[in-house]
Amino acid sequence: MSKHDFTAEEFAGRVARARRAVAAAGLDWLVVVHPVSIHWLTGGEAKSYQGFQCLLLAADAKPLTLLSRGSDIGEWQDDALIEEAIGWGGGEPADPIEAFAQLARDRGLLSARVGLDVPGYYLHPHHYLRLRDLLGPALVAEPTNLIHDLKARKSSAELALTREAAARADAAFRACMAIAAPGRSELELAAEGYRALLASNCGLPASTMNLVTGERLCYPHGAPTQRVLRAGDAGNIELGAAFRRYTATLGRNFQLGKPPARLRAVHDVVRDAGEAMMAAIHPGVPAIVPHEAAKRIIAAAGLDAGRLHTSGYGLAPGFPPSWGEPLNMFGGSTAVIEEGMVLTIEPPVFLHAERLGARLIDNVIVTATGAELLSKLPRAIIEVG
Repeated sequence: MSKHDFTAEEFAGRVARARRAVAAAGLDWLVVVHPVSIHWLTGGEAKSYQGFQCLLLAADAKPLTLLSRGSDIGEWQDDALIEEAIGWGGGEPADPIEAFAQLARDRGLLSARVGLDVPGYYLHPHHYLRLRDLLGPALVAEPTNLIHDLKARKSSAELALTREAAARADAAFRACMAIAAPGRSELELAAEGYRALLASNCGLPASTMNLVTGERLCYPHGAPTQRVLRAGDAGNIELGAAFRRYTATLGRNFQLGKPPARLRAVHDVVRDAGEAMMAAIHPGVPAIVPHEAAKRIIAAAGLDAGRLHTSGYGLAPGFPPSWGEPLNMFGGSTAVIEEGMVLTIEPPVFLHAERLGARLIDNVIVTATGAELLSKLPRAIIEVG
């Protein structure tokens, strides 16, 4: 994604909404750290999240100022809608927090009311502690989800990119299945999936592919290995397609030959649980409601011990290592589903003792009347050969 992927008016609207939210939170400034939030506000996607970066967002119309490692400043200047980009470091080591301290003094943050974005990734604990000490009494809040809550509802332009990503995910999955056969390795299947994604003008997805076969079928997040497929093997693949960083995810079980009765039975339960989730999704519904619908079906089949993963979550234009948004359809969630959200549907069953697992992963767009399913692939075990 860059500043050219959406209109200047759309970016201006996002920034205006964010400024109003900062003011409504009783803040003068928000120090934005999460790369997805910076990307949503500015269009920039440089890899400076590998070091320390932040965007200074004021409640009023002060310039958007980005602090980033110096090697990425040119990219920010060319690809992002920011008024000022300030670099730290370069050819020699430098202390980014010292650079932030100077910027904070210059912009008056130390005598203002400041909120700090504290994401689970992307902010080193040592940096966090030093920022907290530096800001002192000026740091009055850590509203980490403030920007995430604004961008959870996608614009029509964002949803168009998500649909493009979903079509490419379908094609990549078909490419994997086209070469699935005894004698192929898991890594060969993964390579074909990635080849198809890149050839369709997708970037590398934020999270790596999950691909398990045979006795590894019980691993919810197993990465592809050199394991060679054998006749009669079952497998499960989850892949993500990132089109201009807007992500679609897709997961299916496949079988070399005819699926055994036990796998088919478990798979049917998982399929029904996902369909119950989709039927429960409507604007205004608490996010826990679809989760509970899936949970009831899995528990009624006696398989709740194998439900080792969230039922679904919000989907973002991700940066490594994650494409997830804070909304989670899981126990204890207080979120509410809204029109324009993009959600994953993926209640699973993984049974380690049986070396067995099933998970279908689909994405839906929340519409005024329910859920729009994005993938065109059948929600059935894919029989190969």
